[in-house]
Amino acid sequence: MQTVETLNEGLKRAYTLTITRKDIDARVDRELKTVAPQIKMPGFRPGKVPANLVRKMHGPALEQQALDNSVQEGVQKLLADNKLRPAMQPTVELNEGYEPGKDAEIKVTLEVLPDVPAPSIEGLKLERLTVAVDDAAVDEAVNKIASQNKSFEAAKATHKAATGDLVVMDFVGKVDGVAFEGGTGEGMSVEIGSGQLIPGFEDQLVGVKANDEKTINVTFPENYNAEHLKGKAATFDLVITEVKTPKETKADDDFAKSLGLEGIDKLRELLRGQIEQEHNGLTRTHMKRKLLDQLAASHDFEVPPSMVEAEFQQIWHQLEHEASHEEDPAAALKEMEADRDDYRAIAERRVRLGLLLSEIGQANGVEVSQQEMNRLIAQAAQQYKPEDRERFVQYLRQEPMAAAQLRAPLYEDKVVDFLFGKAEISERAVSREEIQAEIEAEDDGGHVHGPGCGHDHAHEKPKAKKPAAKKAAAQEKAAEPAEKPAKKAAAKKADASDDKPAVEKKPAAKKPAAKKA
Repeated sequence: MQTVETLNEGLKRAYTLTITRKDIDARVDRELKTVAPQIKMPGFRPGKVPANLVRKMHGPALEQQALDNSVQEGVQKLLADNKLRPAMQPTVELNEGYEPGKDAEIKVTLEVLPDVPAPSIEGLKLERLTVAVDDAAVDEAVNKIASQNKSFEAAKATHKAATGDLVVMDFVGKVDGVAFEGGTGEGMSVEIGSGQLIPGFEDQLVGVKANDEKTINVTFPENYNAEHLKGKAATFDLVITEVKTPKETKADDDFAKSLGLEGIDKLRELLRGQIEQEHNGLTRTHMKRKLLDQLAASHDFEVPPSMVEAEFQQIWHQLEHEASHEEDPAAALKEMEADRDDYRAIAERRVRLGLLLSEIGQANGVEVSQQEMNRLIAQAAQQYKPEDRERFVQYLRQEPMAAAQLRAPLYEDKVVDFLFGKAEISERAVSREEIQAEIEAEDDGGHVHGPGCGHDHAHEKPKAKKPAAKKAAAQEKAAEPAEKPAKKAAAKKADASDDKPAVEKKPAAKKPAAKKA
């Protein structure tokens, strides 16, 4: 096999491999000797079929297999001989004019990982913002739990339903006067003001009484999850069977026991621990962002465009998904398009930081143990139905890239923890509002980064705009270094095993089609 380098520009490489006819024939001959004893043919004893007959019958398949194996081995030898570290899977193309019986020319193109400069991790200085858990925060959490577990009692027959009341009804939904599938049900309960139903539905329940009959008019949203109802005007014929008013829920021992706890003190203890975890999460988020800022400011090197493009597509698809759930999807998409270049810059920074953290981890012996990896796989497999879990585990074993994606977030966290241990850390006590404000200020920094900027916040959103909450969340996720768990398999699983009531996606028999997605 002959190898000729045809491109060496930056991180781009291209080679032409020539696999001679002689090499292919020799491989076919070796394969014939292996398979001939296994071939059965009428008139011949098993294993005694002449090689020329085997070649005549199976020659094209054997030749194709020989060519495939030669290409695979040739590419692996190319990478090993030239000490190439591909950034993405190399592109391998057979020359268009190839015909059996002739030499095969293979074009191999790839991008290689850059030589990351020795990371500078000395002199890191970070500030840990600490938030104490006060009794007021615990009281608020207890009251919130109580309000979420409120009960209702039957109201007097003359009571007119108000916001906060529970209305029980039978219903028939119609479009153009015709009842539609899934729009009829009985005994549906809805709390007025809960936002459980589509806009305008609950508002028209205010004032109804038990045994009332009422027809209401609504319009399904354009982004409603049932295609045949999107944007359609509809009526619902209602029969109110009961109106209930909320009972006061006291946060006392009896309430805690109704939740399966020993008493109110135990509930407060659990909630205090939960709030502490939330505060620790905010503290870590703030510290990690500051750490990444310092690393990004002190390291700059070329990154593979193919990795940047793949990362950009991850970010873009996520934002498109979030935009589709906005009140005005078209406006959200238009705003995204205006910021496309800035999102691409975010993708480039994510890739650079991912490579840098990987280099730091390898240089300092940071590893994910097999036990930790097994735990990750077991946790990921729990997302699947029991009968699909073993297939998912086999998939990870056969696809190293998918396993690496599953491993990446934990590995990155371990590298970040290592860097925390190397940094000089000071502490400052703040309120929850203050630390949230600092994190939000970083999200809303609005700094447009250009060449030589030196202060390139990956977690900042492009430009000084205040995005909707969902978009902001997507941008915050896009902020971290490139760590992409195997989401595609999980997404397929979510589709395949979603056993939620159909009412969450489209109208069901016993709940109105007004139900939100």
